[in-house]
Amino acid sequence: MKRQLVSASLAIAALAAGLTACSSSGSPSADGRGSSADPKSATGTVTVWLMDDAQKNWPDLVQRVNDEFAAKYPGVSLKLAYQGWADKVGKLDKALAAGNAPDVVELGNTETMKYVLSGALAAVDRTTFDNSDSWIKALANTCTYQDKLWCVPYYAGARVAVYNSATFQQATGSADFPRTESDLLAALDRIADRSKSDRTFSPLYLPGPYWYAAMSYVAAYGGSIARFDSSGNWHGTLHDPKSQQGISHFVDLVRKYNKGDLTVNEQNQFESMARGHAAAFYGNGFEAASVTAPVTGDPSLKDVVKVATMPGPDGKPLPTFIGGSDLAVTAKSAQPGPATDWIRMFTSAKSEQALADKDILPNNLTQLNPLKNKATTAAAANAVPDAWFTPLAPGWGAVEKQKIIPDMLAAILKGKSVDQATKDADAAIDQLINNAS
Repeated sequence: MKRQLVSASLAIAALAAGLTACSSSGSPSADGRGSSADPKSATGTVTVWLMDDAQKNWPDLVQRVNDEFAAKYPGVSLKLAYQGWADKVGKLDKALAAGNAPDVVELGNTETMKYVLSGALAAVDRTTFDNSDSWIKALANTCTYQDKLWCVPYYAGARVAVYNSATFQQATGSADFPRTESDLLAALDRIADRSKSDRTFSPLYLPGPYWYAAMSYVAAYGGSIARFDSSGNWHGTLHDPKSQQGISHFVDLVRKYNKGDLTVNEQNQFESMARGHAAAFYGNGFEAASVTAPVTGDPSLKDVVKVATMPGPDGKPLPTFIGGSDLAVTAKSAQPGPATDWIRMFTSAKSEQALADKDILPNNLTQLNPLKNKATTAAAANAVPDAWFTPLAPGWGAVEKQKIIPDMLAAILKGKSVDQATKDADAAIDQLINNAS
């Protein structure tokens, strides 16, 4: 598979050349084939950075893989550190600059390009990983550059409607989530009427800075965040009429149905339902489990919290962002072979099935397909083929880091016109999106 990413400047070409230099160094190959050493005689330390999602949701998988690794590499110490999404990128950048980066790092799939283009990651051999011939294309694309694989898909994420079926039953006479947006809005209006005495109750909890949701509405109207033009540059397209339609639609929904603080993001939106303050929200399928979990939520809601396909404004399902994570070996790892082997174990068919059994979307279509017919995963699994993704541009990481789109949404909700806010956002995007640094 080849990702068609065309460099916007000679600087990008130079960086690409640097990647080749990194991958052709004299160190053992990252796929482990460059060394004939017996794993039993290997020594040293492999440091792994995983996001804390694994610690919270599948610690049993992590332990099993670590045990498997220890059996194969008894002389290699494994140092595992869990990271939070809020500060991981900053910590990784500092570690790379200081020369003490982890051997294995989990990257959100919108983060990978920055590290690929900077030469921070080591190339790996796709053919040595389970189910690589059926990896979800959008995930594999985030790891592929110049016909080389620079990271390994870990798991996918797709957003769905999470709703309290009892609340819908009481307000509409049906516990099913509406299939069209017009029916959904009618149901939300009925719920709003029944709950009007509670000013903290949101018929639809839709956070104002929730740019993944906002851009889903942009995609539904045929708009986009940015496009690659014939001159060889990316440019922002939020000011385009179709994009503006989607943004306006999103903002209207937020203003009408979210009764919470409009400046709060979606990171812990499941809490609104767990605390009895929301009838529905738009989130990852696994957030439904957080609503009913013993520690984070309310277990008494287990039989009423359900997931469904979120209808869009065009009579079709709302396009979802294809989220997820990748795993990579850093370019200067002193243990590329064992490090890659750990990733191989952690993304094996057995490991991916462990994720699927917990209703997490696996990295491949072979193991994803059965989830399309499972009640708790059908909506998310079926959304994957038509999902959208962020621009495959060299400076996208900087755009995201600067929070240009969330800030645009915040400005609109404070009263700035959609026309001016999108024009300003495009100007800010244009300053960053073509630069790899």
